[in-house]
Amino acid sequence: MSEPGDRPATIEDVARLAGVSIATVSRAMRSPEKVAESTRKKVTAAIARTGYTANALAQSLRMQRSKMVLVLASSIADPNFSGILTGLEKVANDRGYGVLIGNTEGAIALEQNYLRFLSTGMADGLILLTGHIPVAGAPATGALPPIVATERPVSNPEVSYVGVDDVAASKIATEYLISLGHRRITFISGGMTDIRSDLRHSGYLQGLKESPETLRDWRMEGEGTSESGRAVVERLFIKDDLPTAFFCFNDNTAIGVISALQLRGYRVPEDFSVLGFDDIPFASNITPGLTTIRQPRHRIGELAMEILLAKLANRALPARSHVLHGDLVVRESCAAIGKQRR
Repeated sequence: MSEPGDRPATIEDVARLAGVSIATVSRAMRSPEKVAESTRKKVTAAIARTGYTANALAQSLRMQRSKMVLVLASSIADPNFSGILTGLEKVANDRGYGVLIGNTEGAIALEQNYLRFLSTGMADGLILLTGHIPVAGAPATGALPPIVATERPVSNPEVSYVGVDDVAASKIATEYLISLGHRRITFISGGMTDIRSDLRHSGYLQGLKESPETLRDWRMEGEGTSESGRAVVERLFIKDDLPTAFFCFNDNTAIGVISALQLRGYRVPEDFSVLGFDDIPFASNITPGLTTIRQPRHRIGELAMEILLAKLANRALPARSHVLHGDLVVRESCAAIGKQRR
């Protein structure tokens, strides 16, 4: 790996680090679709690590398309990630593109490392699942390649966005609980810095307004984790100020709420109703099965990649925002108020 003051990295350095031949490195850079994915990943990682840019191949690559797209995610452990990635990869593969995945864990240093794929021309465009444009070590926004944000919108009018309609879906969820007779509905947020939390809270408020009665805005701060769901339940019991239903920012939070209630000897939905958001795979496997909002994750990924590839073909295309419908999935975690103890 080259360090400041060292000689510039060469293609031999890249080949040595990747454990492949110089010819394979050349082929991976010029025609990545002709190289096995595992080999291509080794080569791109070696290029990023060595900072290999001062050579004719890299300069040539900047004049051509690498046919690769970089996907940055805050955590690949996010239950929504795999579904979105499946959609992204389907469209990319159909169009002859490959996908590079960067797992940032919220670390600026990792974002900076992954941005080397863009600065060296090893990726043509960027799909963001982080909720913000990476800034560390990057050129000005206008110099970045086409970007599409998904899952979390970013505050930049030049960046296209594809995601679920958080506001409309949350309004539907809240109206469903009201239709069951609930009037004391706690909304557990996903954290102060997550824009999706504010959007879903906005939908919750709209749902409350649809009631003929004046209902309380009962927002409790969580962090989008099962632990924070359990913590909110404990805070409410300490205050002895209890709702009859919980609308949770996501399924992980809802699972934590159900766990905390059951540990206290309460039954869901006989004593409390609990509703989540996302419909992660585990949502249908807990007891009781979780009523939730299903995100069209696969379609979100497909549409995000379609928009990005269209932008790569025509840089003059304006940014586009697409919000998709979220479906209410009714299982066993909610019940009519008449069947619960108030």
